[in-house]
Amino acid sequence: MERASLPPTVAYEAGAVRIVDQRELPHRLVVLELHTCDDVSRAIRDMAIRGAPAIGCAAALGLALAAKAACALPPAESAAAVRKAADLLKAARPTAVNLFWAVDRVLGAIGDRTGPEAANAAEAEAVAMLEEDVRVNHAIGRHGLSVLSPGCAVLTHCNAGALATVGYGTALGVVRAGYEAGVVRHVYADETRPRLQGMQLTAWELSLDGIPVTVIVDGAAAWLMRQRKIDVVIVGADRVASNGDAANKIGTYALAIVARKHNVPFYVAAPTSTIDMNLPSGDDIPIEERSEAEVTHIDRIRLAPEGVHAWNPAFDVTPAELITGLITECGVVAAKPAALAQLHRERSRQHRGRA
Repeated sequence: MERASLPPTVAYEAGAVRIVDQRELPHRLVVLELHTCDDVSRAIRDMAIRGAPAIGCAAALGLALAAKAACALPPAESAAAVRKAADLLKAARPTAVNLFWAVDRVLGAIGDRTGPEAANAAEAEAVAMLEEDVRVNHAIGRHGLSVLSPGCAVLTHCNAGALATVGYGTALGVVRAGYEAGVVRHVYADETRPRLQGMQLTAWELSLDGIPVTVIVDGAAAWLMRQRKIDVVIVGADRVASNGDAANKIGTYALAIVARKHNVPFYVAAPTSTIDMNLPSGDDIPIEERSEAEVTHIDRIRLAPEGVHAWNPAFDVTPAELITGLITECGVVAAKPAALAQLHRERSRQHRGRA
């Protein structure tokens, strides 16, 4: 399947939200059409769509659908219906801050409007976010070139590519930019237990692009670094606290520790919308715990002994001191409070200037 033939991960067409169903990959490319806010919330909760930026954009469109459905209601009921829909979307998954950021951004665009005016404002803002996401990802890729050395091998964890965004990707955006520039030689992708995003999504994306990729089991990363086969680690993030601590898929924290042990630079690539300046540290990031069946079963086949339970946190938090830098659409910054505060001030001024 040619890369160019793939649809955007999230799109809005003919009044419906269209998403690539990531549960079917890499074996089948299935595009789901979602017609209600409930449909979008369920798709996020059931992991048909994943990745913080993609979840955020889908949620924004979901709220636009809710505003459209509320058009016929009296003003007070319409506003209440939109607020209820916003709460439903925010409850879908707790860790990815882009979900909350996107919903609040659409609510801000609606303001005091109700009826068709509210629906039009919500739709315009949500659609603008789709286009913005792709621009931001390309900017992350360009800035990420500065952390790559000629002929480097990159290790990544989970999926932070086109499938985790509207298109191009964050961590894989850096990889793509690096490969296009002729500096990335090879990519190693952790399989990423228990949902296997690294093997089923990241490796699939890279292979379609013709980028050399090798899948390794999560536990092999340390030995690979010991063999000096990794030059840099680049991962995505679902939320970055104001002190630079970063939440990402479970296993990322261990990878950062191993990278520090072997003097391998460890970068987090994420848009500024993933930085939560309201949270003092990673200790305040809510960590989603998912069904133990994701660990005990693969493709609905139980591998664990009957009666044995599993603990399944979906994310962990990497302390800022283990992060070499954050690659954002505004540049590479230190994972430190002062640097993030300055970045936040600059972004706020830019947004006020566009308003």
